Amino acid sequence: MGYYDQDHQNRYKGQKGNRGGYFLASLVGVILGAILVVVAVPKLSDYNVLPYTVEPDDKLQDEAAGDNADVQNVSLDVTTDVTKAVDKAGDAVVSITNIQTAGFWSNEGNGSAGQPAGTGSGVIYKKEGNTAFIVTNHHVVEGAQELEVSLQDGTKLPARLVGSDIWTDLAVLEVEAKEIKTVAEFGDSDKLKPGEPVIAIGNPLGQFSGSVTQGIISGLERAIPVDIDQNGTVDWQAEVLQTDAAINPGNSGGALVNISGQLIGINSMKIAESAVEGIGLAIPINYARPVIEDLEKFGEVKRPYMGVQLASVNEIPGYYQQEALKLPKDVKSGVAITSVEPNSPAAQAGLKEMDVIVEMDGQEIKDIIELRQHLYTKKSVGDQMKIKFYRDGKTQEVTMKLSGETF
Repeated sequence: MGYYDQDHQNRYKGQKGNRGGYFLASLVGVILGAILVVVAVPKLSDYNVLPYTVEPDDKLQDEAAGDNADVQNVSLDVTTDVTKAVDKAGDAVVSITNIQTAGFWSNEGNGSAGQPAGTGSGVIYKKEGNTAFIVTNHHVVEGAQELEVSLQDGTKLPARLVGSDIWTDLAVLEVEAKEIKTVAEFGDSDKLKPGEPVIAIGNPLGQFSGSVTQGIISGLERAIPVDIDQNGTVDWQAEVLQTDAAINPGNSGGALVNISGQLIGINSMKIAESAVEGIGLAIPINYARPVIEDLEKFGEVKRPYMGVQLASVNEIPGYYQQEALKLPKDVKSGVAITSVEPNSPAAQAGLKEMDVIVEMDGQEIKDIIELRQHLYTKKSVGDQMKIKFYRDGKTQEVTMKLSGETF
């Protein structure tokens, strides 16, 4: 009896000691585990092994208040210079649909249905009485038998072509002003600086009306060769702004605005090559404004007229340069007159066939493009223009008074 009791007592004491050890070990384990959770879980979340979120104190307080606490969605009112510019100018940008007569098989074969031949963009720049005026690109409205304008709210209005100019790729339309609420404000494209932020607004691909893209002015006074009659020969050098704001098909005729929401360019084209990215082009508004004014008033651009047919010397074989034109051997450029219209400014100034123009107002003229640039951008109807030319191998000078007939 005493032995059993002693043995039992010893075992009881051992169990008590073991229980104390177990408790202490468990307590240490819990503490280490808590530390591990606090330290390791955020690190694992950083490596996307475990999700890790820290809830704001107010949410924890809401949950502590009870399961029925209201949960509210948070919305941000973001206002920036860009959003302000878009708010100011966005509704002045419209979509334009060019409608042409459909083919024989349309509309059950009667050939009378009008079908969209293309889409583009335009900018409302003026309201006068019951009429609103819209500027766009010539190529957007070219060949149209009907024109339709879609406002930003979806309202569709019939439009009339007031005038169009192939040389500058500009056109003016008019619509009833009743539904027009916003008119673009002209900026000053002469004050633009490379790196200045700009925003393009338009209707890319004909289906994303009011699209906004942002970029910077990448370059000023870029000269882009243009083949007006699509015969493979460059007829004109378009003066444009370069931007990296995305300009895609359908953006043509849309607005390029500065950070103040002012219209500083008319989006015109994009270099569409697989190796070229981020080169968008726009017609500077200071260059476009006199063209717009002429189109609005006269339906055409009033340009000075010389009354001659021309050929660039660098396109004439060397043999004819010497034998027919009798040019000195060191003269490799200029513009040869191939015919002169009777009673034209050129005829009245005394110019003749086979004369070779090499200077206008003291500026060297190397080819037809430079002649047109000088005539169309630096001279006006009624101006005097000094011309230096070669005749029979000798230089002469005359002064021509420019008239206003079509060149």
